[in-house]
Amino acid sequence: MKKVVTVTLGSSKQDFDFQTDFLGEHFAVKRIGADGDHRKAWEMLRRQQANADAIGLGETSDHYHVGLRTIVNRETEKLLKVVTRVPVTTGATLRRLLQVRAVRHVQKELGNYFNNNKVLFLSGMRNYEIAVALSDYTKNLSFADPVFQAGSPLLLGSLAQLELYARGNELVAGQKPFRLLERSLSGLKNMRVANAMAGSHVVVGTFSEIKAIGTVANLEGKTLITSAVHDDQLAFYKQCKVNLVIDVTPNLFGRVVGVATLEAMILAHLGRNANELADDEFEEIITELDITPRLLHPTGKFRNIRRFAFVVHPLSQEFIKKGFPIPKATPKMVMDKVEQLAAYIPPQVYCKMENIVSPTGAEAEGWLLFVGGTPKEMLSHSPEFTYRRLLAAAGMAEKMGAQLMGLGAFTKVVGDAGVTVARRATIPITTGNSYSASGALWAAADAMKRMGLVPLPAKGKRIAAKTMVIGASGSIGSVSARLLAMAFDEVVIAGRDMKKLEELKKSILQDTPDAKVVCSIDYDSLLGDMDMIVTSTSGAGKKILDITKVKPGCVITDVARPLDLPPEEVAKRPDVLVIESGEIELPTQVKGMKSIGLPKNVIYACLAETIVLALEGRFEVFTIGRDTEWEKVKEIYKLGLKHGMKLSAISGVKGVYSDDDIAKVVALAKKARLTWKGGAAAPKATRAPGKKRAAAAKPVAAKAPAKKAAAKKAPTKKAAVKVAAKKAPARKATARAAA
Repeated sequence: MKKVVTVTLGSSKQDFDFQTDFLGEHFAVKRIGADGDHRKAWEMLRRQQANADAIGLGETSDHYHVGLRTIVNRETEKLLKVVTRVPVTTGATLRRLLQVRAVRHVQKELGNYFNNNKVLFLSGMRNYEIAVALSDYTKNLSFADPVFQAGSPLLLGSLAQLELYARGNELVAGQKPFRLLERSLSGLKNMRVANAMAGSHVVVGTFSEIKAIGTVANLEGKTLITSAVHDDQLAFYKQCKVNLVIDVTPNLFGRVVGVATLEAMILAHLGRNANELADDEFEEIITELDITPRLLHPTGKFRNIRRFAFVVHPLSQEFIKKGFPIPKATPKMVMDKVEQLAAYIPPQVYCKMENIVSPTGAEAEGWLLFVGGTPKEMLSHSPEFTYRRLLAAAGMAEKMGAQLMGLGAFTKVVGDAGVTVARRATIPITTGNSYSASGALWAAADAMKRMGLVPLPAKGKRIAAKTMVIGASGSIGSVSARLLAMAFDEVVIAGRDMKKLEELKKSILQDTPDAKVVCSIDYDSLLGDMDMIVTSTSGAGKKILDITKVKPGCVITDVARPLDLPPEEVAKRPDVLVIESGEIELPTQVKGMKSIGLPKNVIYACLAETIVLALEGRFEVFTIGRDTEWEKVKEIYKLGLKHGMKLSAISGVKGVYSDDDIAKVVALAKKARLTWKGGAAAPKATRAPGKKRAAAAKPVAAKAPAKKAAAKKAPTKKAAVKVAAKKAPARKATARAAA
């Protein structure tokens, strides 16, 4: 039977003595606490080596390995040198390996958990390896070493700074002035680190370090990485409402034993000293034992909180007036100057959104970041002007701990639509266009149901209506066409390039073989037949369609940015419902959100995409550029449903449509349809390029029966003259039309 004794500087109240089987051998394991007395610990180590196969030295500072440097702890070295007959260890090697494995395990099991987390190390030099592991996922690392050891008011902010500090520490550690600094001003030091702890997401340290400065005020909701957590320690963490405790020490024996004890048992089993074993040999044993960290939830409920940022900006001078204390009567000339100056304002936090909880249990919180440029100002500068402000916002978001950032309104249109920003930013970027396309079509389908002008289909059947997509060969247009082909009887895909349209039609029929798809490059005459029209072009400022030719009650969904239909065009047809976007309702009551011009708890679809990705833990560049992918539109729609997103509002040029607004459009449409003839006159098929249209074939065929009837019963000469007189104007009109 192997005997292992651990002498620890910790409390003797936690002492234990038990026997167990480990690595195929029987072990007697004993713990002896020295209650912080180094002399007592020295004497215990001297005596116990005669009766043990290996000895562990617990709750003392390891030698520091930072970068390529090793800083020896003199007190620990003095205690280790007492033991000369058997292997002795502080567990430093095993602790280091278990810490790194714990980080990797949690990152995988909890889905990108550490991405861009703000991590505070109460001792960076002691936890250098875990800092290196976490640096693979976040740059937001801070180290309290200079505060505790040298009384510095500043924390270290990077691994490079920690390595430089360790180099200087090696020169002065142990000298009397340094020891005096380390022991003085403990109250001020704790206050400084306590404030840093409050602003962090993850804290790495021992229980004694955490307890010295931890309270419910700065530990609530935090994640702690520590080791050998006992029941009384867990009770403290519960009192402080800690969210997650990652205990790198496994519970292999039905009780918690320190890493020093565990490594001493491995050394006793192998009969070798710690410096004789390579990391690979320890790794093999760890794998054989299937050691994983303990994930403890002190409050009983784990909150997997993800964080996002989203950029907003004023759309006009009116928005600037709402956001700043500017009198409403301010002259236009003054407001023009204010608008120009606002474009140069550095990014600012507009508000923080909290308590966004998915039915899956995932939770998100995030910041709306304000940049000052209106669309007019963004267009008056080069794209680089806006890129720099968006990159400044991304830098701010990264420092706050956001794990991805979305671009709102015109910021996702400028230049190359997010490609450059995503390439230069250090956190993932999305424009939200995938969910915007999905949300707009979702809104259009809902609007048609609410209007009631088209009969609802039976379950599994298509809607008996005709639809058109203008700009169908574009990215969002092609996505729209695919969605409509699944739901409606007929889809006209319109654009400027017949070859591209034919290719799109072929692709749609592969996905939906029974769809009826018509291609058209001369679609103006078809507008009067359409029950729904989707416009998605890149012709900013150009006239895309003649709204006066559209059927009363038609639903037009304008998903182009900038919009295809300006307000003055929309105003011409109050009997037509023009939709700009479908707004999304969040699954829970959001806290802290300021007004963005929508009803409470309702957000724009592009913001919803950012939140859905955060809830899903998908911290990646999702939608950028002008080529929105069909697969991503489908995916984000499904993910939105998974996380409880609902269509809430339908918006037009004047904002959200109320039920009364829609009822007015329906009433006007029904009245206009009584005299509407546009649809009947429109041809039912499109002319293929290069083919001549058959002129007046149907009218000639329609007149033939009339001539036959006239032959049977000829009118009197007087009557014939009257008939001829009546017909003459009609013939004249026909001749004009033909000309």
